[in-house]
Amino acid sequence: MNGPAQASHANAPLDAAAAHHLPRQLTLRDLVLSQVLCVVGSSWVGIAAGLGSAQGVVWLIAFGAFYLPMAATVFYLNRALPLEGGLYVWVRHAFGDAAGFLVAWNIWAYGLTTIATVLFQIPSEFAFMVGPQAAWMPENHLLVLCFLGLLLTLLAMAAVRGLALGKWIHNISGIAMMSAFTLLIVAPLWAWVRHAPIHYAPFDLHLPDATPTSFAMIGETLFAASGLEYIAIMAGESKAPSRDIGRSVLIASPIIFLMFTLGTASVLAFHELSGTAINFIAPIPQTLRLAFGDSRLADAVARLVILMLQIRIMGAASYIFTGVVRLPMVAGWDHLIPAWFSRLHPRYRTPTNSILVAALLVAALLILASAGVHAGEAFAVLNNASNILYGLAYLVMFLIPLVGAKVLRLRIPAWVAVLCAVGFCSTLFSILTAAYPFLDVANPLQFGIKIILATLLTNVLGYVFYRSRTA
Repeated sequence: MNGPAQASHANAPLDAAAAHHLPRQLTLRDLVLSQVLCVVGSSWVGIAAGLGSAQGVVWLIAFGAFYLPMAATVFYLNRALPLEGGLYVWVRHAFGDAAGFLVAWNIWAYGLTTIATVLFQIPSEFAFMVGPQAAWMPENHLLVLCFLGLLLTLLAMAAVRGLALGKWIHNISGIAMMSAFTLLIVAPLWAWVRHAPIHYAPFDLHLPDATPTSFAMIGETLFAASGLEYIAIMAGESKAPSRDIGRSVLIASPIIFLMFTLGTASVLAFHELSGTAINFIAPIPQTLRLAFGDSRLADAVARLVILMLQIRIMGAASYIFTGVVRLPMVAGWDHLIPAWFSRLHPRYRTPTNSILVAALLVAALLILASAGVHAGEAFAVLNNASNILYGLAYLVMFLIPLVGAKVLRLRIPAWVAVLCAVGFCSTLFSILTAAYPFLDVANPLQFGIKIILATLLTNVLGYVFYRSRTA
């Protein structure tokens, strides 16, 4: 199939999912909690807080120029094609096999690097939970790798068990994330009760500075709210995907907006009060230490919230891993990659071979990320590279209502196409600024080259692999 797929093919992935007896596990509650878990990351409030009093304006821009176009596009594309594989299926039907494969390849690579990035946060946040005596842990690469290897093994085992177990991991992690953010958001009240001179202003309207670092942080913040479409990868395992995935977008969106804007304001307020630099890897644990670190009770509360964030990190890694291993499964059904990736566990109906490959690649990324660089720079390289890979997939998604197959464009309102043009431009801005480091690194040029080369190499490998399969 070299051109856009015809309408008659629209149900093929759904029929394949049914034929392989994928159990429909996900309810509306599961979808909403998964949306919050996937979109809201703890590091983003630190990056946005780095913009100072301009954070309110930047969040409004991010939600208007990126999040709203994404939400509308996901709502209507999922309603048109509520199929296992999500964005991969949408692009394949809009632009054909090659585009669909490369988008899936980029999301797959994004997922692998993001899992490594997410896991990489755990030692830093654990160090904050234990206290100053554990500050050395994030830089002890051997200890970190052994610990993360154990966690990755547990992730793979949970993935084999499937969503019957996975959805509860994701639900508990989503609740833990919202609970941690709730305490972060109300932390300024604790400061006011203690008569601390804190300045809490979540909706200050100040323009950001026109500097390269500021633009890089704006680009990061614009893309912070990505991820609503990810749950559609598991549409074939949702009880009512055409209805409930769209509803999950509507329910989760205001929750996500408040968590980002109010949480960032708390981080900024306490760092201005203390005069300390923001830790971009673990801003929430650091902020809670600043807010509640004076008494034993407050210290215990801070430790509990940091533990909640550790649970969230594991849940997010599990959630992303769940999607990553299903993309090769669906591509195998479409004969774009070897059927070996689509082999399912006889009892749990999960792609065991795909799980094995993903686990090995994440392990390799963790080892490479720790070789010869400090934890902060390793985190930044992984984070920025994964954002570019994901951003490329978003560029194609936003093109579907504009220039995709007519059979799809006719099912999407014209106002969504206008929003998609805005979303395309904001995503392109994020991609162009992602190679500039917002952290202090030894060699910014080398840092940017690493990211650009990683992105180009990933896509070249994907295209070569696709051509070798279709030649």
